[in-house]
Amino acid sequence: MDHLIRTKLSRRRLHRLAVALPVPVALAALGGKMAGVTLAQSPANPTPTAAGTPVLAPTPECADADDLDATLEQTEGPYFTPDSPERASLLEDGMPGTKLVVAGHVYSTGCAPVPGALLEFWQADDAGEYDNEGYTLRGHQFADDEGRYELTTILPGIYPGRTRHIHVKVQAPDGPVLTTQLYFPDEPENDRDGIFAPSLVLEYEDRDEDEIEADGLLGFYTYVLDVA
Repeated sequence: MDHLIRTKLSRRRLHRLAVALPVPVALAALGGKMAGVTLAQSPANPTPTAAGTPVLAPTPECADADDLDATLEQTEGPYFTPDSPERASLLEDGMPGTKLVVAGHVYSTGCAPVPGALLEFWQADDAGEYDNEGYTLRGHQFADDEGRYELTTILPGIYPGRTRHIHVKVQAPDGPVLTTQLYFPDEPENDRDGIFAPSLVLEYEDRDEDEIEADGLLGFYTYVLDVA
């Protein structure tokens, strides 16, 4: 677990956390359909995530003259299952593993938030196995009006032949689907994974062993879509 603790946000990034999320991430749904997932209509009141408390996610840094780089596309892999449940937490009672919260934004390459963006996640369990008969550790959610999302899950186990990762699909309303993967810093298998990409590595908040045991890990990642 030591390698998880050593990787942390820089002071400059932590300073950006002063732009605190004023409300819990809303699961704001918009009309449409993606990859077999039917998008429901937006609820009248924002629904807080299962974590209950909003996470302070760093906002993207945009220079006036520069666009953001679009998030790298990667293979879907063999274990995607459509029609996953809408939920911001993939945790279930008695589920083994280290709790992990990933918070962030969905932005366009023009550095604008993408409200209502669909995010779908699926991953291996603590033993490195996928549920291919049900929806354990599978789910989708929608970014709020400022493009923010928050996922509560566990640290995925090592799947044979791969480094630690989470599969992700992201889609702006009526836009194309971005299929990609999320990776973890300082993993021994990163250098041996044939499709590992440094640009897809999340950043951890600095936590010691006791904090991780009590509250789990907290990571941040911003997805950037090539949309107008």
